[in-house]
Amino acid sequence: MFSFHHRGVRLYIMFVILALIGFGTARAVNIKRLQYGQQNRYHVTLCAKGDFKAAEDYARNYLNEHLNDLEAYYIQAMAQANLGKLDAAVKTIEESLDKGLPFDRYLAGPRDLFAPLYEHEGFRKLAAEKNVKLIHGPVLGAVTDTSARFWVRTVDESEVIVLCYSRSIRNMREVVIREAAEATARSKASDDYTAVVEVTDLTPDTEYEYYLSVDGEPIAISPPPRFRTAPATGESCQFEVGFGGGAGFIPWNERMWTTLQSRNLSAMLLLGDNVYIDQPEVPQTQRYCYYRRQSHPPYRRFAAGTPIYAVWDDHDFGKNDCTSALPLDEPAWKMDVLKVFTENFVNPAYGLDAMRPGCFHRFAIGDVDFILLDCRFYRQNPHEIKNPTMLGPDQKRWLMEQLKQSKATFKVVASSVPWASGTKPGSKDTWDGFPEEREEIFSFIADQKIEGVVLISADRHRSDAWRIQRPGAYDLFDFSSSKLTNAMSHPVMEGCLFGYSELPSAGLLRFDTSAEDPAVTYRIMNIDGEIMHSLTLRKSQLSFK
Repeated sequence: MFSFHHRGVRLYIMFVILALIGFGTARAVNIKRLQYGQQNRYHVTLCAKGDFKAAEDYARNYLNEHLNDLEAYYIQAMAQANLGKLDAAVKTIEESLDKGLPFDRYLAGPRDLFAPLYEHEGFRKLAAEKNVKLIHGPVLGAVTDTSARFWVRTVDESEVIVLCYSRSIRNMREVVIREAAEATARSKASDDYTAVVEVTDLTPDTEYEYYLSVDGEPIAISPPPRFRTAPATGESCQFEVGFGGGAGFIPWNERMWTTLQSRNLSAMLLLGDNVYIDQPEVPQTQRYCYYRRQSHPPYRRFAAGTPIYAVWDDHDFGKNDCTSALPLDEPAWKMDVLKVFTENFVNPAYGLDAMRPGCFHRFAIGDVDFILLDCRFYRQNPHEIKNPTMLGPDQKRWLMEQLKQSKATFKVVASSVPWASGTKPGSKDTWDGFPEEREEIFSFIADQKIEGVVLISADRHRSDAWRIQRPGAYDLFDFSSSKLTNAMSHPVMEGCLFGYSELPSAGLLRFDTSAEDPAVTYRIMNIDGEIMHSLTLRKSQLSFK
């Protein structure tokens, strides 16, 4: 069964009503008090369902109030193209380009919603002038000690080559290439014109610069992006990763990606509500929400040099507080939603195999293991089922195997919803709705004497830290952060060790496993780069000795 929490239904209806009355003409609505883009994705959905006139009216009215709103230009061009107003659509596109909207937005599409334009002389002339080969990317991901993957989206099915090299400088002048490696892949229309290029035979803990070409034409990226391979697997090290959820597209908060880029992170973990879609049966809206973020320069620069690992939560998978079921065809749309997700990220894996899919996966940096869970794909309804599962039996078994087999100093287990009790009082959407399964996992950690487990999570629009007392075992800590770019905040709750909700924020984890007593430090960093709270855990605190 697929169901909604009652409060979520009320919020969704509120947004739909606001969209129906027209955001552009409702002067009393303060757009910054809402999640920006609700109205945009709603009108993309209308276009997907054939109501182009309503979308055009919205865009025209909204632009009367907000002359520089780029998303409204985009929707207006989409609607005009499908209403046969092709010359007007091209004019709208030209105006949007003058105001800063990247031309790749129209090439990406959704292509079926811009199809009438693609054969129009005016649009073809624009496309020839822009000569775009690469629409989105490169996005860096799945970086190991000896390999890295690079995700791209191209205009046409194309051959993509990535060249990585390391270099050294002699006498402060001469640049010497010490090592070079390259790989090739081909983007496919069946994968929404995306390709993943995997470069292998790299050296551990080494900085590389990389270049790419599409169909033999070099793609100019200035400066050329760089990345560092992970330390050798199992090797002690020092590094920092970022994590968080709650990344709705809010133009004035997109500078968060620039703030994160300044940290030179070894990885970024996106823990759900990464773009906010809420339209599981409308693939055009799903793609629109991904394209909007992928085209935006701050994110694009950040993702080119920082390995991205992603899982989803309710607003990316289904709708607010949604559940699912164990069978792969319940609800009927979930495999299609997973396909779109896999076309827009570059994770090391998507579940176990074709019969046990999902977005759960693992990776390692030195002697730290990261285990990211899919908390939606198999989730049963806790309001209808006694002792429900959030993970499903196969994923839960996989989680326990990963924990038991891990030799890492720290094992970071990431959930898209909070582990600790009291983070969302009265709700069964967090692990509070699945107490038996949560206890099964925690007891397994204690029974198997698995040391060094650190829990991280997202969902609540704030950043906080929670202590989970475990009699007879070491206490667990849940570090939670889910307000990367969101406009709306959730209040800090009683019972947490500390919390922050004033400005957008991210979670940072700094590891030092080379210390005599290895340490992990959790920091809350706001959008301005200020550290608001900090807590250090020693390995000895996460031990049975």
